[in-house]
Amino acid sequence: MKKVTFTALFSLVLWVGTLSAQFSMGALSMPGRESKKTPIDKLQFIIQYEMAFVQDISKPDEVTEETMILKVGERTSQFYSYTKFVSDSLFRIQMAQSDGIMMRRESSGSGGGSANQGQVNYQIYKNHPAGKVTTLERIGPSQFRCEETNVCPEWQVLPDTATILNYLCYKATTHFKGRDYTAWFTLQIPRSEGPWKLCGLPGLILYAADSRQHYVFECTGLLNARPDETIDYGADTFEPVSRQALNRTYERFAADPIGYITASSPNIQVRFRNAEGSDIKPTNIPYNPIELSE
Repeated sequence: MKKVTFTALFSLVLWVGTLSAQFSMGALSMPGRESKKTPIDKLQFIIQYEMAFVQDISKPDEVTEETMILKVGERTSQFYSYTKFVSDSLFRIQMAQSDGIMMRRESSGSGGGSANQGQVNYQIYKNHPAGKVTTLERIGPSQFRCEETNVCPEWQVLPDTATILNYLCYKATTHFKGRDYTAWFTLQIPRSEGPWKLCGLPGLILYAADSRQHYVFECTGLLNARPDETIDYGADTFEPVSRQALNRTYERFAADPIGYITASSPNIQVRFRNAEGSDIKPTNIPYNPIELSE
């Protein structure tokens, strides 16, 4: 088996705008073997959200931003990072052109985060299989598939109104997965859908945020699908795990990412260097999961 060298270069001006090395779950995860994808639903429309989130709760002012896509079909939906999708596509092209030797460079960006590479690895399929919510997740070189019962939050709808993208929206609040959320939804798009795992309102959620502003989703565009577009799914290369096992893996990876990668894929050599060429070892990745409880 060909040995893959994965080298990440970091400048002195780091992506979080500090003088100490910071790493993220997303930046240390690598595209795995692609699964064969098949259509599972006819696509009806696409929503774009700008997601802003805090990766390190000790630094709440440092916010990472990422463009997310929600594809809504007749029965199912798919939520994923458009930023990560583009960066992974470029990564695969570069790997093919470099004979398996890849150098990834983190670039500085306003607002924190590595905007060019993407930080959100997961894809979420609601109602696939029927009655389930499926999370496809990459942690380091590993790929996991987690199927759970699709449970929507229990919302309290309030009389407050607002206008978002020219849509009349209503306010709703809930406690879900350990966080308190406020959402704004529109009856003008009568689909019980929203970003991430949020659902259960009588209209599409155009804005949602938890009470600490650690996770914020803001709709920035909507697009009708072409007649031939579909939602595709493929997970044959993903290992099935429970939610409890997936959470333990998150914690293990955050505590010792290099140790996790080395143990999971001994054929992969991972090296991180600063701008002066010295090796550095990331430890204790900031870990602020969106799900604080099951």
